[in-house]
Amino acid sequence: MNSYQPKSLLNELQYYITPPHDCSYLDNKTSRMVFLDPTHKIDVVTLSELSRVGFRRSGDFTYRPECNLCRQCISSRVPAKEFQMNSIQKKAWKKNQDLDINIISTHQATDEHYKLYERYINERHADGDMFPPTQEQFEKFLVLSCTESIFIEFRLNEKLIAVSTCDQLDDGLSAVYTFFEPLESKRSLGTFAVLKQIEYATNLGLDYVYLGYWVPHSNKMNYKSQFIPLDLLLDGQWRRLNRTLTNEEILQLGNSLMTTLPTGWNHPVIK
Repeated sequence: MNSYQPKSLLNELQYYITPPHDCSYLDNKTSRMVFLDPTHKIDVVTLSELSRVGFRRSGDFTYRPECNLCRQCISSRVPAKEFQMNSIQKKAWKKNQDLDINIISTHQATDEHYKLYERYINERHADGDMFPPTQEQFEKFLVLSCTESIFIEFRLNEKLIAVSTCDQLDDGLSAVYTFFEPLESKRSLGTFAVLKQIEYATNLGLDYVYLGYWVPHSNKMNYKSQFIPLDLLLDGQWRRLNRTLTNEEILQLGNSLMTTLPTGWNHPVIK
């Protein structure tokens, strides 16, 4: 494994790059990850700076995709104060007004949280990288953190039915992962969880909710493009998406990110 230094304002830190491996988002593709030396403990300020240049945190690992001939993992964030719900999001909001919301530290995780996570992975992601779930995996992925992290709990009549894990940054919340009761799929809990994170960030006076990577050619990731306006980190610059893209535009964007962006593509959709 070779040492690697990305072009950013954080070059005093030590990074490494992984060998190519199967892509988690796109079939028949390989990916590589640049990650911060996990022995280097970072604080909220450093994690915030890393997030602004496209890094994500997973447990003790802070990483960013660095793939050959593919730039489809687009960092995305919602400008919390300017966000407006669409009709589908309004329905999800109304469906879940009977839920109680609690916020706790991830270090207060109990067996109740793990059991919900276990059911979620077994029912919804049995074909994914996190199957089969284990207690150790849960703790490394969602409980242990290099910074202050929280669980946003969603309860129905005191029963835990959803949890969102978030990191608080100096300019927003970073949505790490959400898991929920598979039997409650009609509630659109994933969408509602993002809406509550946007509300929470706004109440704290924070500017953004970082949603992680949007991958245009991955259908399961396209829900992120429904939160408008949406900032996208394209070629090192945050650009604002002011309306929902059509399926054709999403396909075009994904195709362009297999090479380079075509001149003029982003006008007037992105400013």
